[in-house]
Amino acid sequence: MAREAAAERLGFVTLEQFLQKLPPELKILHDGGNGAGLLRWVEPSELEDPTPYLVDGEFILTAGLPFLGDGGAGGKVDAYVQRLVGAGVGALGFGLEPYFDGVPGALVDACRHHNLTLVEVPKTVPFAAIGLEFSQLLESDNARVFRQLADTNRQLMRAVLSARPEHELLAALVQRVPVWALLVGADGRVRARAAAGGSATSAPGGSAAGSTNPGGGPWNSPAAVELSALQPILKRLLAGSGPRVEMDSLDEPGSALVFGHPLRSTRDANLGALILGSGSPLTPAQNSVVSSVVGLLELLVRQRTSGSLAPSQLATALLLHPDSMASGGTRHVNGLKDLLAQSISSTRSAPLRVVQGLKADADWPAGDSPVRELLQWRRMFDTKLVEITDYGFAAITRLKVDDALLAETEKLGWRLVIGDATEFQGLASAYQRATSLRARVQATGRSARVDEVTWSVAGLLGREAGTMLAARLLEPVLSQEDPERRSAQLAVLRTWLGENGSWDATAKALGLHRNSVRRQINALAELLDTDFNQAQVRAELWFALQYVDESQSR
Repeated sequence: MAREAAAERLGFVTLEQFLQKLPPELKILHDGGNGAGLLRWVEPSELEDPTPYLVDGEFILTAGLPFLGDGGAGGKVDAYVQRLVGAGVGALGFGLEPYFDGVPGALVDACRHHNLTLVEVPKTVPFAAIGLEFSQLLESDNARVFRQLADTNRQLMRAVLSARPEHELLAALVQRVPVWALLVGADGRVRARAAAGGSATSAPGGSAAGSTNPGGGPWNSPAAVELSALQPILKRLLAGSGPRVEMDSLDEPGSALVFGHPLRSTRDANLGALILGSGSPLTPAQNSVVSSVVGLLELLVRQRTSGSLAPSQLATALLLHPDSMASGGTRHVNGLKDLLAQSISSTRSAPLRVVQGLKADADWPAGDSPVRELLQWRRMFDTKLVEITDYGFAAITRLKVDDALLAETEKLGWRLVIGDATEFQGLASAYQRATSLRARVQATGRSARVDEVTWSVAGLLGREAGTMLAARLLEPVLSQEDPERRSAQLAVLRTWLGENGSWDATAKALGLHRNSVRRQINALAELLDTDFNQAQVRAELWFALQYVDESQSR
């Protein structure tokens, strides 16, 4: 189980991995016990002292040229190996022929004395083949690490978009890197904590709960580290300036290496710190994951505290002084306009629009992450002023919401009410106009633009609702089988209502006698079982007649 957990960690090429990939003809004459060590490169060298040209963790190959003649003396061989060990060489490969048909005994003794891994390379295996094998292994390992880093980055971004981004980021971090983690605020209190094998939780008081190592058994839990023990490193993190890493070491399980990163504002104010503990140094790939988490946490705390000053100031001003838009002085109103412009990436004089969004399916389930939805609409409409509502969302934007943006939104299963252009003081009225169309959009399943709607009762009612009204109020007339009688009755009723109930005007318009008009209107009132003397009844019938299909009136 521990082996499986180790295999999932972000890693690197070790000497042991490389030796296992080499041809079986190679013989290990001495194992220095550093198989888990990082192997950086394979380098052939016949120099007497190659160390000025080496970096830590190299595998040196030699055919023995430095050991010819006086170079083969025991003291010189021992000094050669000692220099290699001092330079951090991972292993020495000795190639047989053309100079030697066996590894010199003095070299074997020196490698044992200084504990340097020594490998015998037969003449059938050229040095180039060994270098090529390492390059292929390194390339394969790099590809694996890149895949893991890409997968890790996707997990981190999902965490950022979750409802509890800071906690989820720490949970994702400890899944990928063998550390415990504490997120501390600028006030010195622990905001979140996590350890491998457990989920991130809030941490009141600074103590943290234990967890289990994925490999089984107790893991380096932050429960073993009291917040008081972290005060020295925390003090340095919160008191300093600029990006940096503070280091410490504790005599607690999994805390041999304790390191912290400050979380800073854009003006380098300390907003908190991330403190991590591990039992051993991290690999470069693991450090890369830590750096990504630090950057995302810094972005989150900036967004919460100093990254969105304009929206927070605007909200505060309007909450404390709700009448300030109407009664405030010019300077105050202009200040609010500036804050609003910053919140929607616009200018003070640019027109604004209210947009309301509704899910096309009336029975749509609640989203799994309001934060994800909020960020989605903020991105699409280029504004920080978005509200998640019971019907969907509402936003204030500078965008005209063209057909391309509308299509993108509808592709996600949403329908929009797009408000008309307005100014700062007209936002409330613009919101009301958009709200008046919401029922229509919900009923028709089609988006609507306020500036394309005919602002009359008939226009606002819409075709679908108007047809339903006509079918209900005029059903006794519309259901008649005789089309000529139906058409004649509708014509009389429409004309009479259009002439404001005047018998003479109706008769003249229809070419009928006024008594004939009176008889037909009375018959219609009886058929529809309603009182035509009521103004409301006349108004409802008039609007219903606007939605009677031409085919029904003939």
